Amino acid sequence: MTVTQTTKYVIKYKLNGERRFEFAQLENGTEEEAKAALNALHASSDDVISEISVSKAL
Repeated sequence: MTVTQTTKYVIKYKLNGERRFEFAQLENGTEEEAKAALNALHASSDDVISEISVSKAL
């Protein structure tokens, strides 16, 4: 059994021009991982996600 090591990150982004943030457990903290996590959160809507930045949570 393989255990994947994840780290808690803060994802800062804009949703339809409004600044927002979410916390997520990501493996590497890449923008692609963050976008996938945000798409999962906002999957059912036509929202526009932009200006994604990722940093480690304190």
